[in-house]
Amino acid sequence: MANDPARAPDATVLLNAVGQGGREAADQLLPLVYDQLRRAAERQLAGERAGHTLSATALVHEAYLKLVGPREVPWAGRVG
Repeated sequence: MANDPARAPDATVLLNAVGQGGREAADQLLPLVYDQLRRAAERQLAGERAGHTLSATALVHEAYLKLVGPREVPWAGRVG
């Protein structure tokens, strides 16, 4: 069912639910857009110089961390 595009939930509906704190909607949204983002990253990186070290997957993960990760990490020393 999750791989059937005809039965896939609408991304806009899921985004709205996530905006209202819907954890289940967030769990459904990520796989819906992840492959599309990775393919877009592959296209973007195709024009880079040979031998660059950033993969499409790493680029998507970096973008995700910048979008939803903490702006500042509250470092409290080596033990946390």
